[in-house]
Amino acid sequence: MEEKHYTYLLLCENNKLYCGYTNDPDRRFQAHLTGKASKFTRANKPIEMVYIKEFETKSEAMREECRIKKLSKSQKEELFAKKIR
Repeated sequence: MEEKHYTYLLLCENNKLYCGYTNDPDRRFQAHLTGKASKFTRANKPIEMVYIKEFETKSEAMREECRIKKLSKSQKEELFAKKIR
């Protein structure tokens, strides 16, 4: 079975957004919640994974992460407004 790769956005309590890559979204979100995933989410408590996109390869997922990180906050919000609502 091929491993899947994901790019995701987290919404934090202070309305900040965090973008990342993982091959296991549930495990990664739990790591963020417990403060073990990144310095950013230790300081900005995540409350919800608001966007997730699956890719076949790690390089595709990481390219998408890089692309999203270059977007403005309103553009990032548009991503998950379309995806979730």
